[in-house]
Amino acid sequence: MGIRSLAAELLPSALQGLQRVSFAPAARDAQTAETFDGLATRLGYLSKADLRRVREAYKFADEAHLGQFRASGEPYITHPTAVASLCAEWRLDVQAIMAALMHDTIEDQGVSKATLVEHFGAPTAELVDGLTKLDRLRFNTREEGQAESFRKMLLAMARDVRVILVKLADRLHNMRTMGAMAPDRARRIARETLEIYAPIAHRLGLNEVYRELQDLCFAHIHPWREAALAKALQRSRGTRRNVVERVEQDVHKAFARARMKVQISGREKTLYSIYRKMRDKRQGFAQVNDIFGFRIIVAGIDDCYRALGVLHQLYKPVPGRFKDYIAIPKANGYQSLHTTLVSPLGTPVEFQMRTEAMDAVAEKGIAAHWLYKSGDKSGQAAAEAQRLGTMWLQSLLDIQDETRDSTEFLEHVKIDLFPDAVYVFTPMSRILALPRGATPIDFAYAIHSDVGNHTVAATINGEPAALRTELKSGDVVEIVTAPGARPNPGWLNIVRTGRARSKIRHYLKNLEQEETLALGEKMLAQALRAEGLKLPASDPGDEAASALWQQLTRWSGNRTRAELMIDIGLGRKLAIIVAKRLAALMIEQGSRPDAVTLTLGRYAADDGAPSHGVVFVDGSEGASIQLATCCRPIPGDAISGYLGRGEGLAVHTAECSVGRRLRQRDPERWISVAWSDELTRSFQTGVVALLKNGKGVLAQVASAVSAAEADITHLDMGNEPAAETTELRLLLSVRDRQHLADVLRALRRVPTVLKVARIKP
Repeated sequence: MGIRSLAAELLPSALQGLQRVSFAPAARDAQTAETFDGLATRLGYLSKADLRRVREAYKFADEAHLGQFRASGEPYITHPTAVASLCAEWRLDVQAIMAALMHDTIEDQGVSKATLVEHFGAPTAELVDGLTKLDRLRFNTREEGQAESFRKMLLAMARDVRVILVKLADRLHNMRTMGAMAPDRARRIARETLEIYAPIAHRLGLNEVYRELQDLCFAHIHPWREAALAKALQRSRGTRRNVVERVEQDVHKAFARARMKVQISGREKTLYSIYRKMRDKRQGFAQVNDIFGFRIIVAGIDDCYRALGVLHQLYKPVPGRFKDYIAIPKANGYQSLHTTLVSPLGTPVEFQMRTEAMDAVAEKGIAAHWLYKSGDKSGQAAAEAQRLGTMWLQSLLDIQDETRDSTEFLEHVKIDLFPDAVYVFTPMSRILALPRGATPIDFAYAIHSDVGNHTVAATINGEPAALRTELKSGDVVEIVTAPGARPNPGWLNIVRTGRARSKIRHYLKNLEQEETLALGEKMLAQALRAEGLKLPASDPGDEAASALWQQLTRWSGNRTRAELMIDIGLGRKLAIIVAKRLAALMIEQGSRPDAVTLTLGRYAADDGAPSHGVVFVDGSEGASIQLATCCRPIPGDAISGYLGRGEGLAVHTAECSVGRRLRQRDPERWISVAWSDELTRSFQTGVVALLKNGKGVLAQVASAVSAAEADITHLDMGNEPAAETTELRLLLSVRDRQHLADVLRALRRVPTVLKVARIKP
């Protein structure tokens, strides 16, 4: 039974459960403090002086929010008080508590940061500012505003990890009390929380917050499914109670025999984790067996492994389900031993063995360093929490340095919030944690961006492997680099980490800019040659040339000379028009057209096209010049160039029907191009062959192409059912037209090839 059928079966009874999902501040919210007295009872760990500072912050927030109400009708001050109460549960310091009380004062009430600095000091004001969203009026869309606000929060978080702790407390209370909101808005906030804030809580080890946020989001996004699943879980508890009780008794007896003092607690999987397992594995509720698990708390690390031995003697372990997170901790500091055993009734049961300190970190994450070491007066606990938070945040800072677009930054961060990880080794036995599905390219960029940029090959466990190979835990990976290598744009489709994706995009953007700038300079120089002039120097020390370029950029609306050249290279500005303006400015300064240059420039131009000059194509142009995929020109073809708007220069064959339509539409955007005498690579072109079906046909075709010293880069046979004949489309890599003719002759000699020709649009 799948999720839908489960919901259909339980829907009538589950509809009553929807009353339960009204999200009003219910039982779990009754514990949150709504007044300062209620909050003060949780702040017993603070000194009297600190408590007075908190009271002042409360009064300030209460006055700032006076007359403001929440959607539920409650006074707004109840929200920051509840957020501060959640922070108090983690025993955060006085500055964090004050920031929690005042976190909405800048955003909602227009209180200035300077005012907060004056009353409560710079550290508290910085925390509040880091939690404040940017003004949405600055942005074109809500999504852009949210992305930029998120970027701002992460940068503040990198400076002080308390920012994200207060933010998560804020988001948790908002999720608990979203019942009064419109359903559409509630679903939007729930999706954002599930995609961003819940994974952040997981990365920082705040598992209690992570699980609760997931369940709350699930109830808002899929309320019917949540109600139906809750009903099914409630119904199954009776049938599974006997199993749990039997296992618990057996475990207690086993540890008593081993004379080990342990704390045993049972736990039940959350609704969302059960739902996700049903969805991912396409299972019905009845097929999900491992709903219950046990946690074993022991005195020391040695006892964790002793407890593992006791359990493995009691029940049979499930092969491949043992994980040692003590020897190799997770990136967020989580440590524990995991094993899955088969109970006497045949159901799998998961056990986790850990110490009390490990348990505190497992549930509270970085917040545990305030909670577990609350008696620490030296500030070491806060420093340790900041260090653990920075381990992950450093990669986000690297991404932010290379990503100027806030939406793209958010995309990279989402990619980097994968909860699952694989642990791989360098040849020097260094351990790296990477997201599941990571490839050797991700591994290379995790080591260093220079290693990633110059990667050419990889070996996994001593064997050569493709760069798209997915890594597994325990793999030993070695990267082979070459000085002249550079990232391939195709890598963006196979990498899994935000760091690798941002590094590749950053490199390609810079490379593309450099190539486009060089193309723009070449085009302007050639267009200026048609006016009988040479391009002025770009040396800042040449005052006359600098003044000339300033005048030209002011006229064109560009900020710099480089920006103008990029615009010309991308086709945003026509080289001939810019050249005429530049020529006029140069003549005003006293320059005179050179007769020889004028003759050469006009001689090089095609009579049928505007006199831009000729751009030579040798195969090394990269992103600035592209060979059109509609006609796939090769050396020997008559060609011409179309300067698209913001797309760079596209080269078409003279016979291309697509090119002819573009020429009719935009004749002024065509420039003369020609093949260089010295070519740097081979070129791709399409060939279609009609074949007689038979044994070994593809092998014969491949052999003929190879014998003609060409390569097949792509092959397509379509989706038509097998018949007497079939059409085969090949993408061949050849040197020029003569080489293509040789390949076609070789193919025509193959007995099974009935007809072969070059593909033309």
